Amino acid sequence: MIKSIFDPGNYPQKVDFALLILRVAIGIFMLTHGMGKLYKLFGNDPISFADPIGIGATASLALAVFAEVFCSVLLILGLATRLAAVPLIFTMFVAGFIVHAGDEFRVKEMAFLYLVVYIAIALKGAGKFSLDALIFNKMKPAKK
Repeated sequence: MIKSIFDPGNYPQKVDFALLILRVAIGIFMLTHGMGKLYKLFGNDPISFADPIGIGATASLALAVFAEVFCSVLLILGLATRLAAVPLIFTMFVAGFIVHAGDEFRVKEMAFLYLVVYIAIALKGAGKFSLDALIFNKMKPAKK
């Protein structure tokens, strides 16, 4: 089980490079959303944030910050990539299908785009240019 979390996949070098670009770019893009939420979470102003799943505004904001900041950093590094993609998938699912459910498609389109990319990353893994690859290769038994 643990080994499969760090499995970077086995792809041609072009695909590994494409996964690197995809992970880093989408991670940085999501960080721009998450940093504003992080400042809101630890700021002095009272927290006003959507509570789409009924756990409270503060808890919802904390989970969004966890996904959009912490998991994005893991994605950029390629560390526990498949596992890190799960909270991001959940967050974008909630954003697209619950928070923006009544909005026009153009409003929820960004959440859906992120959702599709995170699903692809979760399925494909981090690729060779990642910390997952270093960890996975150290976990493999030595060839005789």
